[in-house]
Amino acid sequence: MHVLVVTDQHPDSLGGVQVAIRLQRQALERLGHRVTIVAPELHRPGYTVAAADREAYLDLPSRPITRDREYGISWPGARTDRALAARLAALPPVDLVHVQGDFWGAMIGIRAARGLRVPIVHTMHNHVDAGTRAVTPFAPVVFQALRVWRRFALGAPRGPVSRASRGAWRFLAELAAEAAVVTAPSSHFAEALRTHAVAAEVRVTPGGVDDAAIAAARAVPRSPRSRPRLVWLGRMSQEKRILEFIDAIAESGIDADVALHGAGLLLPRVRERIAQHGLGDRVSIPGPVPYAEALAAMRDADALVQTSMGFETQGLTPFEAAALGTPTVFCDPNIADDVAVRPEWRVPAGTVSALAQTLREAVADLRAGDPSGGGPSGGANSAGLRVAEADGERFLQSAQSRVMLEAYAAALAERC
Repeated sequence: MHVLVVTDQHPDSLGGVQVAIRLQRQALERLGHRVTIVAPELHRPGYTVAAADREAYLDLPSRPITRDREYGISWPGARTDRALAARLAALPPVDLVHVQGDFWGAMIGIRAARGLRVPIVHTMHNHVDAGTRAVTPFAPVVFQALRVWRRFALGAPRGPVSRASRGAWRFLAELAAEAAVVTAPSSHFAEALRTHAVAAEVRVTPGGVDDAAIAAARAVPRSPRSRPRLVWLGRMSQEKRILEFIDAIAESGIDADVALHGAGLLLPRVRERIAQHGLGDRVSIPGPVPYAEALAAMRDADALVQTSMGFETQGLTPFEAAALGTPTVFCDPNIADDVAVRPEWRVPAGTVSALAQTLREAVADLRAGDPSGGGPSGGANSAGLRVAEADGERFLQSAQSRVMLEAYAAALAERC
């Protein structure tokens, strides 16, 4: 089977969706399938595609849309269609288009599927409603503009759209109407899509974590330390609540080392906030790192801190952390419910003070070595506060690829 994956951002750019796409490709290729990934060209300074990825990546003409040139946009239209068709002409026939985007990637993928006359599986990764409302007071105007853009690029939806869908959900529903199968990366987001009438049936297809990379990271001994080590990974943007996390560290007064892995538009403000609070002796910014190094950092940490709320459609890092044995401090209860492993800590409210208090509790538990408060069992580097390896097995990509193949089979069966 030849699967054409179309997405909003280049698979080598930063982000959990990009990680999930890369891992899905690897797993499908191991099973004998061919995967071609279509995305905007990456304009990151100094970037060159790895030799092993050249045949699988189909880069489209694009323009950078962020100052760091990490993210770009390819305009859905005739020019992009021609560029894509020319590249596909030299490849084996496509059997199915898997749309893993919610904006221009979705529109480009739908146009491609129409031209190729193949079914679409659409995995919706983006909580457009919450994400847009988090960054602008003019969200309703943005939602209407998205619908106008979709109609300009695609015309009328080629499937039923429920009148119950509104705002951002209406935009997603009009995209979903083109798909034979709609999926979501978590149970809570699948339920949100159904509740808001985006699609009547939404399969849950979580992003998995790389079996081989997890095994390699597990094999490396964790480093010694004199105090607990916390780690945060992600894009430094407003919806990720990175600035609130720094404020909470300052308010909590915790005696712990905290590493912030990632980059983004808020990076200058992150540095400023750390300096303002005088946290330079406790908080470091390793910046964006390769996937293997990110996994190693999570494995070595005593806990991951997940700070976004109501925005993530899966939130891959807590799944990766659990597979590596590292517990998580959760701000989003939906993600905590999807991960569902122990030990864990849940922040009871969306305030800086609530996060600060939970950080105090987590660090105290890590020092004691027992999340139930039952007494010491090894100090700050205690093995007693780890997620059991057996509990992390269900997050591996090998398990999740079988779920995705079932969705592909359902889409191909519908075409027949």
